[in-house]
Amino acid sequence: MKEFQKNDLLSFFCILLLLPALASAKCTCDAEEEGGNRSEALKYKLGAIASILVAGAIGVCIPIIGKTIPSLQPEKPIFFIIKAFAAGVILATGFIHVLPDAFERLTSPCLKENPWANFPFTGFVAMMAAIGTLMNHVNGDEEKVGEHEGHVHVHTHGTHGHSHGSLDTNSAESQLLRHRVISKVLELGIVVHSVIIGISLGASESPATVRPLVAALTFHQFFEGMGLGGCIAQARESQLTTIIMVLFFSLTTPVGIGIGIGISSRYEENSPTALILEGLFDAASAGILIYMALVDLLAADFMNPKMQKNIKLQVGANVSLLFGAGCMSLIAKWA
Repeated sequence: MKEFQKNDLLSFFCILLLLPALASAKCTCDAEEEGGNRSEALKYKLGAIASILVAGAIGVCIPIIGKTIPSLQPEKPIFFIIKAFAAGVILATGFIHVLPDAFERLTSPCLKENPWANFPFTGFVAMMAAIGTLMNHVNGDEEKVGEHEGHVHVHTHGTHGHSHGSLDTNSAESQLLRHRVISKVLELGIVVHSVIIGISLGASESPATVRPLVAALTFHQFFEGMGLGGCIAQARESQLTTIIMVLFFSLTTPVGIGIGIGISSRYEENSPTALILEGLFDAASAGILIYMALVDLLAADFMNPKMQKNIKLQVGANVSLLFGAGCMSLIAKWA
């Protein structure tokens, strides 16, 4: 099962790396961009690479470093509030940033009316991505259960005591496995969109388009990094795995910008190939992010007994959720 998932991820990223080459096809619609100034736009793009890299790294590292502080441990109430903020950010990313982009691309007049105008591909792909994420979780849980089927649980009643050590261990291991799956699938959903927006920014030749995007995407990556960092902190991965995940998140958008700069002379954002590929990837990314935010982050924490028994914590988590979603939604005005 694990080998199958690794092969799937490897194939997926190979396809993702081919996206820029495939997206450089000729465009059938007129370019909408005006006021092109390549040298001035390049200065903003280089600034964007530096600022987005630093903001993303800081955002994703804050929760990971924070877990070393006793008051910010995953078991503490304050961590529920931080995770609610992060879940709001991720939910808004899926609904406000990624899904509308997918709808816009897959309903573009540059595409043939049949089949693109005759079927809601965006919603369908997002739905299938969410179902696929669910099935991946179920398979992972079944695999973990299978590993423990042969274990014997001893209950000693002679002294009115019960030995539940194996049950407690299995429960803790299952929770840890769940958090690790969540962190990796969530990063996958974020990375897909990050590469696409990076390429789009890097390929733009208009300073008027690039300038506001630099600040917006910097905050975008910072908040998104906080959401992912909270999940990585709970996953308790090895130091090497944590470093790889942090670097992978931090570098994807800057690398996407670099790719966009390299193909800017050939890239046509309104070409049918670019619209279809980016639209489908965005739709799948939106489905993954929305599922993860609602099911794995919000539902799991809001149904937790600690949350259910603490009214103040419930109020704090709800306010934090709305604040996170509101901040990320506001950024959509510029990005």
